[in-house]
Amino acid sequence: MSTATENFVKAIYNNNSHDAHNTKPGNIAKKLGISSAAATDMAKKLAAKDLLNYQKYQELQLTEKGRKMAMNIIRKHRLWEAFLFKMFDMSLHDIHKEAELLEHQTSDLLANKMSEYLGHPKFDPHGDPIPNAHGEITTTDTSFPLSQAAAGNTYIISRLTSDDKEFFEFCAQHKLKYGHEIKVSKQFKNNKMTELSVHNNTILLNEDFTTLIYVNSTK
Repeated sequence: MSTATENFVKAIYNNNSHDAHNTKPGNIAKKLGISSAAATDMAKKLAAKDLLNYQKYQELQLTEKGRKMAMNIIRKHRLWEAFLFKMFDMSLHDIHKEAELLEHQTSDLLANKMSEYLGHPKFDPHGDPIPNAHGEITTTDTSFPLSQAAAGNTYIISRLTSDDKEFFEFCAQHKLKYGHEIKVSKQFKNNKMTELSVHNNTILLNEDFTTLIYVNSTK
């Protein structure tokens, strides 16, 4: 399959994972930086190949064949992120950019070899789950946005859900990394801000950040 096809089905899967109503062709077009007309044309072509279901003005839904393709690409992407992070200690932004390119050039054989070399990791450095060779995610996600965390409790950062360079630079600077422990000092509900403590430093974050940082309770 072409890179354009793989990116299209991956975008549908990722958008659907975050918002079931965000998979209309226009929204997928914004995600991929193409026109709405081009997205609609692609949707029709992929529907003919049984990769998705297309109905005018409706959300796009992947078929089982399309879902398997998306999971295969996502697996390769996240394995590359884990590999590049381990081998070269690259930034989270840079490993994402490189994985976007490498995922399309990676055979299933190489993906399996990377997974074996890395010890079959369950999560990538962002905290996103890595599907297994059968396209299955075998972990249970109990995380929730930092914006919903209760004041006075301690949490573990479980996922950073952005691909923005400045976001990752800020997180690295303030030690907001996957697996790190943080304590929520106060939630300013009216102003949609969160005060937290990380390594004895106090940070105040607005909702633009706290909705992108997912946490799990330490209990």
